[in-house]
Amino acid sequence: MDQESSTRESATGQDPLLLLKTLQTLWTKRELQKLREVARQGFATLEDPFSGLLDMLESYKGWKGKGHSLEYYITNELARWLKEHPRDPQSGLKLKKLQARAFGVLSESQSNLLEPLISIYQLQKADRNTLLGNVNHLYHKGKYKEAVILSTKLKLQPDLDVEKMCTPLLLQDKANLVEDYVADYPHLQSQLLQIMDTWCHPTFNTRDIARQYQNVPPSRADKLNQKMLSKLVFRLLGQYNLDPALCPNVMNQRHLGTLRYLFYKRFVEKSMTQENWEDHIQNMVGENVWLQEQLIQLLISYCDAATAAQWALSYHLPSESLPAKVAEKMHELQHQERVEVTKERTYDSKMDKKNDHYYQLPIARENIHFLQTWEEVDKCREVVLQPGQVVGIDMEWRPPFGLVGRPRVSVLQIATKEHVYLLDLLQFSKLDQEEKEKELCHFIWKLFSDPSIIKLGYGMSGDLCSLSTTYPALREMEKQVQGILDLLQVDKQLQKNSGLWKKHHTLVESLCPEPSSVTKSPRQAEKGLSLLVQNLLGKPLDKTEQLSNWEKRPLREEQILYAASDAYCLLEVYEVLCKDPAHFGLTANLKESLGGKQSTKPRAKKTLGKQGTPSPSKQVLTSAGDTLSASAFPEISAKDFSVVCDTMLQGLARYLRCLGVDVRVLENTDDHRQAAEIARKEGRIILTSGLPYQKLQAQVGEGRCFSVNCSDKAKQQALSVLKHFNVRVTLSDIFSRCQVCNCDKYLKISKEKMKHLMKISGYLSGEDDAGCPKNPEEDWELCPKAETPALSETITEQLPSCAYNPNCHWLADSDLNAGSLTLKNGTTLQIRTVPLGVLEKTDLSHFYCCTQCGKVFWEGSHFGRVVSQFQEILDGSEPQIQSFYELS
Repeated sequence: MDQESSTRESATGQDPLLLLKTLQTLWTKRELQKLREVARQGFATLEDPFSGLLDMLESYKGWKGKGHSLEYYITNELARWLKEHPRDPQSGLKLKKLQARAFGVLSESQSNLLEPLISIYQLQKADRNTLLGNVNHLYHKGKYKEAVILSTKLKLQPDLDVEKMCTPLLLQDKANLVEDYVADYPHLQSQLLQIMDTWCHPTFNTRDIARQYQNVPPSRADKLNQKMLSKLVFRLLGQYNLDPALCPNVMNQRHLGTLRYLFYKRFVEKSMTQENWEDHIQNMVGENVWLQEQLIQLLISYCDAATAAQWALSYHLPSESLPAKVAEKMHELQHQERVEVTKERTYDSKMDKKNDHYYQLPIARENIHFLQTWEEVDKCREVVLQPGQVVGIDMEWRPPFGLVGRPRVSVLQIATKEHVYLLDLLQFSKLDQEEKEKELCHFIWKLFSDPSIIKLGYGMSGDLCSLSTTYPALREMEKQVQGILDLLQVDKQLQKNSGLWKKHHTLVESLCPEPSSVTKSPRQAEKGLSLLVQNLLGKPLDKTEQLSNWEKRPLREEQILYAASDAYCLLEVYEVLCKDPAHFGLTANLKESLGGKQSTKPRAKKTLGKQGTPSPSKQVLTSAGDTLSASAFPEISAKDFSVVCDTMLQGLARYLRCLGVDVRVLENTDDHRQAAEIARKEGRIILTSGLPYQKLQAQVGEGRCFSVNCSDKAKQQALSVLKHFNVRVTLSDIFSRCQVCNCDKYLKISKEKMKHLMKISGYLSGEDDAGCPKNPEEDWELCPKAETPALSETITEQLPSCAYNPNCHWLADSDLNAGSLTLKNGTTLQIRTVPLGVLEKTDLSHFYCCTQCGKVFWEGSHFGRVVSQFQEILDGSEPQIQSFYELS
């Protein structure tokens, strides 16, 4: 028997401190398996394992860092041993003494000992005053986290002050513990939100509160600014289903932000009609005097004093609360014999005038039916549910301006070749006829589940999710939908087949020159369905009614025509595609796949984790009737995979863009719910983590929201996402997108031309350039890890005979204005960031400029590092290329 075994034997039969000494030796050697075995044997031979554990914990003070300590392992081993060998600690006075010692240990140890010690020493049964005393003891020692966890575990919250307990944790960015603290107590939830709302007052300074608490530096409290607080308050309002009126300060700030957004849409972007704008303004401001005064200030900035005075008069605002110029104008209006309080249109309203530059419905107005009675729905059902019918489907709901919670679908549009039916779901929901509502749901269910009826949509997955929110009875329908073609997926395929697409678009432009005038207007460029309609039919959709109030009745004529057009245009797009699918690079049997023919193509099976099975709706959205095993995702290329990342996943976003994935990232000031809106509109997968996952997954289709493990490094997160969704990444996908702005279009510039551009722009003189960094490792934006060297030696290994062609688009040299360093789209190249040392590298031939943000990149070894990091998920069918920027 060796010396260590002898020591172990004597320790397990004797003093617990000798056992601790043996365990310390094993801990130092990190022999954790042996440590567990020795601990369990030792507990079996100790006379009193309950007292023995406390002896060891009180004696050992060797761990002050993060992570699992020796104390943690010892305590958890006793807890496991007691499950196998049940015994209770002594009762009465001895138990109280053990509990008092356990509380003493907790005040000096890590919080991860809390749960096992509560279980071992039955702390929940201790006297309540004793428990509250120990919580206060931890609190006054500055151990706020431990105090909250202990009170939560022992359910002491009703006897404690919620503001006192939660404030220091909020200041330390530990909102998750605060949420656990109030989770089971609705009255505490309301109190918490009211407290947080007072912090959102414009004059409030969190530093003033932070000074009252030890261990909370003021700099830490600065992170809890009003924007972050507002986001947290809105999330909790939705999570706890509380009345937003509890938080007037937060609501005022959100409404003010919405007002600014509405002014931008109307007067800067000019994408909203006057009537829609006024409607949203009036609904938003209401009787809130503070918002009325803010509205007057915005009117002065964007319009004039006369317009502001008219609004002030309509709200009966006192003149003393108004700026002098506005008060003077209002006084003049009050002395007029008749004041018609309608807002003056003193700005450019060309967008309000209808013109023929937009897509026009080819059917007569009398064939557009707005259905508000059950009898009208019955007639619609007879037409729509005919076998072999082809229908275009769209939905409208009120824009979520300043709202808490998700809006309900107001109008469901169903278009056939000769008729368009607009179902007024808002009206039907007001009718207290449960039996009729069941019939309506049955009609919708039958329509979407009938494989013989071809349903056309654009971003259909998001529409179906919104519909199931409006009618809970339809929540399971998404699993049975058949015969759907999502033209959003077709649009992505068309963008991928860019050569044929550009050829067709040029032909359409030559036949229909009118859209050019729309393109040259100050309005934003067309996108989404409007762009698809413009490319295929020659004219874009008029989207000026998109943001109108779809809950206001009666609907205006412009709204009815807009809703009908959005559904009917899908039929015409489908007809153009079906005439010659090969012309657009689509499969020759497009019609058959659209008709609901079952796909016989084998699918790669993949076991899914706790995230759940892929959404059945997603399975059929690629082609009608194309079903998929519920246990697998179909393989998808990185180029076709598109996601939206929550704010805390920016590192993951950079890695995914590095691998060619189309990634949108929320801004730090954005609300989590915007991810759901983006996902529904653009057909993206949501990547999030933590508590937002539970809320967001309910707003999109099943399998359309993925919870990322925040404890993983960004690289591991990227691997998890790509494996989960069965994404195929090839070498040509790497660096095909800009990691800064997500653009997939570059301009290639030779080293000689770059020197010339820098010289004529004054960034490079004959001998030196004082304005440029000389360190060649100073600028390398493509690297997702900040600690990775910016640029090292260029890889110059022999390339295969076929030149490398990344999966991206390229701009022609003629698109660059050398004098101003700007592209035709207005982007300015950031050539000043190019170090002089890079220009002198002999093995460097070209630079590559992002055509959206203007960043300049150059060849380096980072491509090889990315290949090695993601070797396990890279498609090995391509030749092994060692340099990214080797292009034909």
